[in-house]
Amino acid sequence: MNVAPSRQTVQSIPGVAQKAKPRKWLIGGGALILALGAFWYLTRADTAPSGAQRPSAAAPVRVAEIVRRDMSVVRRTPGTVIANTTVQVTARVQGILDAANFKEGQFVKKGDLLFRIDPRPFEAAVAQARAMLVRDQAQLKNADRDRQLYEHLNQIGAVSTQQRDTSVSNVEVLNATLAADEAAINIAQLNLGYTEIRSPVDGKTGPLLVQPGNMIAANGTTPLVTIAEIQPIKISFNLPQADLPLILARQRTNGLTAIVDSNDAAGKPLSAPVDFTSNAVNNQSGTIELRATFDNRDLSFLPGQLVNVTVELNKITDALVVPSDAVNDGPDGSYVYVVAGGRAVQHAVKIMFDDSKNVAVEGDVKPGDSVIVEGQLRVDPNGAVNVLPSKSGTQAGPNTAADAAQDEERRASNAGALRIIP
Repeated sequence: MNVAPSRQTVQSIPGVAQKAKPRKWLIGGGALILALGAFWYLTRADTAPSGAQRPSAAAPVRVAEIVRRDMSVVRRTPGTVIANTTVQVTARVQGILDAANFKEGQFVKKGDLLFRIDPRPFEAAVAQARAMLVRDQAQLKNADRDRQLYEHLNQIGAVSTQQRDTSVSNVEVLNATLAADEAAINIAQLNLGYTEIRSPVDGKTGPLLVQPGNMIAANGTTPLVTIAEIQPIKISFNLPQADLPLILARQRTNGLTAIVDSNDAAGKPLSAPVDFTSNAVNNQSGTIELRATFDNRDLSFLPGQLVNVTVELNKITDALVVPSDAVNDGPDGSYVYVVAGGRAVQHAVKIMFDDSKNVAVEGDVKPGDSVIVEGQLRVDPNGAVNVLPSKSGTQAGPNTAADAAQDEERRASNAGALRIIP
C-alpha cells in the first residue's frame, strides 16, 4: 500500500526545499511592486489640486462670415403643366365615319378638316326639304289665286263671307308651311355641314379614339380625338394661405414672376409673370392656386408634366445673412457659434427667412463675425476651436429667385450621385 509523504518528510528531502525558496521570493516581490504602484497612484491623486481637469483639444471647425445685404423671400413648390385649352372633339350628327384627315399627334390649326362623316343621307335630306318647298310654293300660288277670286265673288254676293274667309286662311297656312320648309332646308344644310368636323382651336392632337368605318352617334360620350392647345401653355402651382398678404402686396407693385427648373436655349431659367390668382383658398390643403402662362415655343412643357416653381414674394433689405449650416436648434431656440479669441461663443438668433441655403437672422451678431458652419457637434460652448481653411461655397452668397431655381436644379441633378471619400 502506497502512503503519501508528510510535509515534514518533504522538507527533509534534500533539494526539494531549496527549489521552493526562489518561487516564494518571486511571488513576494511581485506583490510588493503592486502595492508600491497603488500607493504612488493614490498619493499623486490626493496631492492634485481640487477641480483640476485635463486640458481638452481644440475642436476643428470651419467658419463663414456674416454679411449684410438684401435677401429675397422666395417660395419653392411643385407645379403642374396644364394646357391652355383642351377640347374633346365629338360628332354632332350620327353617321358612318368615312375618314380622318390628320395623323395622331399632329399640330392642327383652327378650322382644319379633321373628320368626314358619310354625307349622302344628309344631302338627300337637303334635296327633300327643297322639294317640299317647291311643292308648297305651288300650292300657295293656287291658294292666293282662289283668295282673290272669292273676295271678288263675295263683293258681288256670289259667295258667302265664310267661303271668302276660308280662302284667306288657306293662304296664311301655306305661308306658314313655306316658312317651315325654309327652316327644314336650313337644318338639313346645317347637318350636312356637320359631316365635316373641323378643329375648333390651334393645338396638338392626341390618339384617335374612334377609327374610320365605325358608326358614331351624335354627341356621344366617347370623343373622336382630344386637342390640347400647348402654345401658349400654363403652369399651375399652390402657395400656403399664409403667403396671401405677400402675394397681394407684390401683385399691386411689381407683380409676381414664376421661375421653373427648365432652361431656355441660352441656358437661363424659364420665367413668366403670374397672371392668375384663384378666388378661393382650398379648405382641405390650406393653399391658394396661382398660374403663369409660358409661350412654350420650344415645346419644353407638355400637359401633366411636373416642374419645380420658384416665386419671389418679398425682399428683406439690409438683412444679416448667414449660411444655413451655421444655424443650430436648441431647447431655447435657434443659435449660432461665433468664433472670438479662439473660442466658440453661443449667440441666440431669430430666423427671419430660410431659403435652405442662406438664412436671414436677427440677434446679437454683426457683419464680419465668423460663425461655425462645420464641426458644431464637437464644439462646447466657450470651448477652444481650431479654425480650418474654408471650403468654397460656405459664404452667404447672393440670393435671387433665379439663383434659387438654379440651386434647386443642381441639387436635383446631384441627388443620385455617389460621393466616395478617399
